[in-house]
Formats: sequence, C-alpha cells, structure tokens
Amino acid sequence: MHTHILPTSWPTMPGIDLRMRELDEEKDGPLGPYTHAMEWSDGRLFRKVQPNCMCCETRIKECDEHGVDVQVLSTVPVMFNYDLAPEVATTWCRFINDDIAEKVAKRPRRLVGLGTLPMQDPQAAAMELARCAEIGLDGVEIGSHINSWQPDGSVKNVMLSDPSLDPVWEAAEKLGSSIFVHPWDMDWCDANYWLPWLVGMPAETSLAVCSVMMGGVLERFPKLKIMFAHGGGAFPGTLPRIEWGYKCRPDLVAKHSSSSPMQLVKRGAIYLDSLTHDEKVLQQLIDMFGAERC
Repeated sequence: MHTHILPTSWPTMPGIDLRMRELDEEKDGPLGPYTHAMEWSDGRLFRKVQPNCMCCETRIKECDEHGVDVQVLSTVPVMFNYDLAPEVATTWCRFINDDIAEKVAKRPRRLVGLGTLPMQDPQAAAMELARCAEIGLDGVEIGSHINSWQPDGSVKNVMLSDPSLDPVWEAAEKLGSSIFVHPWDMDWCDANYWLPWLVGMPAETSLAVCSVMMGGVLERFPKLKIMFAHGGGAFPGTLPRIEWGYKCRPDLVAKHSSSSPMQLVKRGAIYLDSLTHDEKVLQQLIDMFGAERC
C-alpha cells in the first residue's frame, strides 16, 4: 500500500525549490546503487535515490522477487508543496498526477495510483480529486496537516479537522476515492539523530487520526475511506490514553464528536497500512483494528 514514486524530472515553477539531478561518477564519486540525487535549488542534498524510486520496470522486477502482486504508488511527501500559491499548486498537482496515471495505465494489473491535491485551496483540491478519478487514479495521498499558503504570503498550519477541508472529504465520499494520510512537516521536532522521521512522523500520524476523529470528520462523512501511514504511527499505542481523555474530559475532547475514538475504531472508521517493521506489532494492530483494516 505504502510505496512512493517520482518523475525523473519536473518543470520549473515559482516556489518549486527541489530538483532531480543525474549523478556523475567523476563529480560525485562512487555511486553504488544510486543514480540520481534530489537537491534543493542552492545545491544542498535532500537525498540520493535508486532507479526503483522512478522506474516502474525496476519496481515490478523487485515486486516479483518479493512475491508482491500489486503496489499502490503515491508521491514523496516533500512534493506536496502546500505552501505554494493555489494556481501554481494546481498546475503542479496536475503534472504529478498525470505522471502517476501514465505509469499506472501501462501496468494496470500490477500498479494502483494515488494522486496529490492542492489542499491549500480546498475547492480546487476537490476539483482535482474528481480529475484524478477521471484519469484512472483510485484516490489521493495528503499530509497529516496542511502547511497552507495564505493570501498575505504567510503559511498557516491547517489541521485535518478544519471545516474548510470539508469540500475535499465530501468529494472523496461522493466519488468513492480513497484518502491516504502521510505524516508531513515535522519542523517542530528536534532535528538531531533523524528524530523528525523516527519520532516526529509517528506523532504526526497520531495527530492526524485524532484530528479527524475528534473533529467530527468521520461522523459528517461516514463513508469516507481514509488510511493512515506507518501502522497509524503512535495512535494505536496511545489509543487507551486518548479514549480515557475522551471520557474524563469531554469538555475538552468530545466537543465535536459524539463517538469516542474507541467506538470509531470498533466501527471500522479508519484503515492503517501494515508498514510497522515488526511482525508482533503488526499482529497487535490486527488484534485491535481487524485484518480487513490493516
């Protein structure tokens, strides 16, 4: 379910600071398995990538080696670009979505595609979600919150519970499109020791789950198909604490939801991917959420 794919290059647009560069052995030294580098416009390295991050033929070969019949492709979260002006963001999303749709169309029995949306403009996002369905994408990937562009040029963090995002949930429910929530924008986390990825991402996912539960999103849109990355991050391990808070402090926690987090879990309101890195942890998720939801 949780596999990312990139185009080999992308157009220059205002505010797009990331680029892909083909590595050169004379300039970059021994390449090992890497063929390209993602770099910021000032030359700083974001990460090196292997062919399987761009090439579907390589990806399917590796799937065959590991006994994987179908993969679901989505973009790398750094490509969300929620801080772009909406008109630029919409053009950017269309490019990414067309690239993924083209890859999926060539291998429809092996690949499923998820698009990306200009979530800083919910109405435009709902329209692009409909276009995703038209070009063969089964849903979209979004961030755990939206570091949204503002008309004055600033950026505001918008939680998934924010009513301004309702047009997206409404469109997804109407279209039957799936929503895959990936942790994103962990700037609040200490950057040492890769902690934004190791600690920040699980916390961000738990934040997103609680946001859609306590914000009443899952009650307003009961047919919404929404999945959270990395086995739900920190949410499964803190669910008893969150449930206790709902019962003990309803004045703070139960303001917008008439169903407790545990009730929503038992109702099957959310899906989790199985990317837990541990079989025992995965079994715990199956016990808590059911095999059909993990």
